[in-house]
Amino acid sequence: MVSETSYEFNKKSLDDLENKDIEKTSIRDEYEIESAEEVAATPTTLPFFAKVLSFFGDSVEMNGIEPISDEQKTDTSIFAAGTMWLSANLVIATAALGALGPLTFGLNFGQSVLVCIFWSLLGALPVAFFSVFGAATGLRQMVLCRYLMGNVTARVFSVINVVACIGWTIVNTIASAQLLRMVNRPHNLPPWAGCLIIILGTWIIPFFGYRVVHMYGNVAWIPNLIIFLIVIVRLKMSGSFTNTPWEGGETTVGNVFSFGSTIYGFAIGWLSYIADYSVYMPRDTSKTKLFSSVFFGLMFPLLFTLILGAACGAATLNNSAWMELYDKYSFGGVVYGILVQDSLHGFGQFCCVVLSLSTVANNIPNMYSLALGTQSIYEPLINVPRPIWTTLGAWIGYGLSVAAYYKFESFMENFMDSISYYLCQLMIMCLSEFFIWRKGSWDFDVTIWNDWKKLPIGYASMFCFLTSIIWIAMCMSQSYYIGKISQHIGAYGGDISIEVLWAYELVFYNVLRYFEFKYVGR
Repeated sequence: MVSETSYEFNKKSLDDLENKDIEKTSIRDEYEIESAEEVAATPTTLPFFAKVLSFFGDSVEMNGIEPISDEQKTDTSIFAAGTMWLSANLVIATAALGALGPLTFGLNFGQSVLVCIFWSLLGALPVAFFSVFGAATGLRQMVLCRYLMGNVTARVFSVINVVACIGWTIVNTIASAQLLRMVNRPHNLPPWAGCLIIILGTWIIPFFGYRVVHMYGNVAWIPNLIIFLIVIVRLKMSGSFTNTPWEGGETTVGNVFSFGSTIYGFAIGWLSYIADYSVYMPRDTSKTKLFSSVFFGLMFPLLFTLILGAACGAATLNNSAWMELYDKYSFGGVVYGILVQDSLHGFGQFCCVVLSLSTVANNIPNMYSLALGTQSIYEPLINVPRPIWTTLGAWIGYGLSVAAYYKFESFMENFMDSISYYLCQLMIMCLSEFFIWRKGSWDFDVTIWNDWKKLPIGYASMFCFLTSIIWIAMCMSQSYYIGKISQHIGAYGGDISIEVLWAYELVFYNVLRYFEFKYVGR
């Protein structure tokens, strides 16, 4: 049961911390946290919110960004760690992304498949690696970043992360609402109602927290997999799928880079909150098993659904009816054409509804981690409980989804493609810090998670982040802007921002980090 007293500020613990040095402890050896109060002072929940949430009792997770204590680390399911990401990626949004290869970037099916495999692998590896940190440290991802990229920079990235969570929720919700609107003609579901259906699921499940999120992730992938198998059968029976000839040249190279950047941005998109979903696992959880579970939980749905989407895109080029639906309703129109028109009719419409609801599994991590990202920005925000931030985020997302459906859908899609560049920087800086400057040590002093005087400040990471904007502007290739460098790669430009950022961050961050350590000492 939630009570006001359970969130009172532990003044005695804070005084003890101020009056003596905190000895750095090892999470790998005999490190034990007996209670949350031993980690840090517990935030004070505002009385109004405490009273409202007390209605739900113990069914709602109340923990925020404070480190998870050993006594709370009771999730021992390695299987669930992987199935959650299986459900989150085995969705219509992933298939729509794969279809961009043939339909937008002019690649044939074989070229699209190779791009999907290579860039999905590069994106999934760091995501799976950082999932291990949640169990090993008990720290949420944005709090973990305070140790790996500096306190100030991590808070800036928390702001970007919150924007990304809402933005992707909007884009995904609109795509599903479009598919729902096509069902049951001529009695079409209005856009506001379609968005409402998706947002309700997006809100309710993460509202209850970690346990319910994982329970849903354990089973949500099953109906989606069945529907996608039906799509494969109907696609084969249609006779529309053929692979066009392989072509080369500068334009193809540029399109490969641009499509690869899009795939990479989607695959690595979970990096900024992956540790949030393993923090309740015991510290002695096998790192190899956890990494493997998350990695395969990512790679199977990514490859399966991206390649299926690419096949649908290649078939659409040979089917004028599907192409007309694509031009009018985006990828949802293609799915409708495959499953409904001259196909499965009523049952096909049912399949479309199930696929549209698959977006809920993709949105859930956005809404759960949006709350944690918001609390990571500024200390007073911790006093608003996680479920309240999830609620606010979901309904803000609903309002913006309805507005974007009519006014600025294409802008939102382009904007979200661009915002994913920051994940590349987060990856390079955090990996550099862990392997080069921490020498691969898992000894994180979690007692300083909110201590401005002891956490790294982040001068090096902030400088690299701000100056990287110049490189992104010169090397990006989006529908609304092509950079000065990227425009020389083929007729339509080639997005090489990811590759340039890898090199820039790896060199300059580590050079500047040397001087930051030398003159600042942390």
